Amino acid sequence: MLEKIRSYVPYNAQEEADKAEILRRLEQGGDLYTRADPSAHMTASSWIVSPDRKQVLMAYHNLYDAWSWLGGHCDGEHDLLQTALREAREESGLEELRPVSEEIYSLEILCVDGHVKKGKFLSSHLHLNVTYLLEADPRQPLRHKPDENKAVRWFPLEEAVAASSEKWMRQTIYQKLNDKLKTL
Repeated sequence: MLEKIRSYVPYNAQEEADKAEILRRLEQGGDLYTRADPSAHMTASSWIVSPDRKQVLMAYHNLYDAWSWLGGHCDGEHDLLQTALREAREESGLEELRPVSEEIYSLEILCVDGHVKKGKFLSSHLHLNVTYLLEADPRQPLRHKPDENKAVRWFPLEEAVAASSEKWMRQTIYQKLNDKLKTL
């Protein structure tokens, strides 16, 4: 994974800065692929699009109380594409989805506010995130994952961005992901 991140060409200044910090932390060693480091750990997300690239799948995430992409913790997995696929299936109920490419689609460092999970308080921390572009047929049945989200739904591209109530995610991440689709 380290080599994949090293060879990734950043799309913008946000990705350039976040790539440098992710690499710095990975090169220092330590166990970033589990939650052993409570201050920062690796995660993987997916931007799931329809085959015609006109729709994006979003989940109404319980923790953030907002529409958001799908993804989660590596939990020891070093193949972040496999993490992204696992999390997408778990959170959406999709049975058939595929990577548009096995290459990294986006890099970002995400700030997670302190919160209670399973009765335990987790301090604010960073998700060192790798995003993959996945594709799925919107006609497939969806199901939400009650312990993580309240709903899963397809949105037209721009409506997906607008649906999120998280201003920074809307402006910095989701809009970027949609803009990158236009370059493919």
